[in-house]
Amino acid sequence: MTTEATRTELDEIRRTLEVVVGIPTTTGNTVDVLHNGGEIFPAMLEAIEQAERAIDFVTFIYWSGDIGKRFASALAAKARDGLRVRVLLDALGSKPIDDEMVSEMTDAGCDVRKFRPVLARHPVRAMNRTHRKLLICDAAVGFTGGVGIADQWDGDARSEDEWRDTHFRVRGPAVDGLLGAFIDNWNETELWLFDPEHDLTVDHDVSGPSTVQVLRGSSEPGWNDISTAMRTLIRIARRRLRITTAYFVPDDALIEYLKRAAGDGVEVQILVPGPHADKRFVQLAGEACYRELMDHGIEIWSYQTSMLHAKVLTIDGLVATVGSANFNNRSTALDEEVNLVLFDPDITRTLDEHFDEDLAKSERLDPSRWRRRGPAQRALEQTVRIIEPWM
Repeated sequence: MTTEATRTELDEIRRTLEVVVGIPTTTGNTVDVLHNGGEIFPAMLEAIEQAERAIDFVTFIYWSGDIGKRFASALAAKARDGLRVRVLLDALGSKPIDDEMVSEMTDAGCDVRKFRPVLARHPVRAMNRTHRKLLICDAAVGFTGGVGIADQWDGDARSEDEWRDTHFRVRGPAVDGLLGAFIDNWNETELWLFDPEHDLTVDHDVSGPSTVQVLRGSSEPGWNDISTAMRTLIRIARRRLRITTAYFVPDDALIEYLKRAAGDGVEVQILVPGPHADKRFVQLAGEACYRELMDHGIEIWSYQTSMLHAKVLTIDGLVATVGSANFNNRSTALDEEVNLVLFDPDITRTLDEHFDEDLAKSERLDPSRWRRRGPAQRALEQTVRIIEPWM
């Protein structure tokens, strides 16, 4: 049961976030936490199957394999049924997609486009990608989180072949924010104007329990809305801060925020990939700051079962931010991202339970052992940390 004190604390955090990022929250949303590909993919495919008018889909990763084929076939089937289906694939992240999958979708009537093709005349622009993962069906149900369309995410993170991730299904007015994030990226592909015949606005069911803020992260210098919100949540945490991230390379400011939180008595726990990390150079760059953080009492845990790809932050068992953004420069400055801030203790409790389950499959780094790591490792950490923000 939510007490009056809890409601007051939630309201204070909500108002702080609304002021800091200038984006209002919406109430009456229903949000479902989807745990790993075994729950995520069936829910997304079911929403596609049940769509009646329109499907909008953007992803960074769309690779070859069975999952990609299933999504291509499902989207193609709905286009043949007469639905408007828009598919936006990041030109770099989705480069491994089979041409046959693209042909199946386009031949069926899907409007498939590439986001920011890599062009020789725009070499710098090639660094700015869309890392957003969005599926919106009939403008009424939306999905977002960390999962890509690839076989690596299938299953339940039982082995190194099944990646660990978290995704969310949203119904209610927050879906408008997700659709807006899709349109924001889609607009780059054509001179687009709002078409009321095809671009849906719906009357949402507002009976759900969740208050949600939808944040877009844009590829621009400085802090974007997502990084500002993350820093704000870290700063206002009073009791406990838990971070799960696939790529942890905090800048100097974020390091100071984390150290200050720990110094103020907040229990800070950070969960990162372990031996199955898919990008060792990013892992090395993050390891350069591990000693400094652990010396301030911050716990760092290494996930052992598979690649950890989820992006979740919770504070005080009350509020969570979840989505596509990691704790690194690419997410805060180079990529287009989308995150939800959930002012919902029940959902936060579920995410904290998942965090506890993940800790049971993780190893805590020992500060004393970490201080004794060799000079070659230290030199490599510092070298990679310099170049990682631009990779």
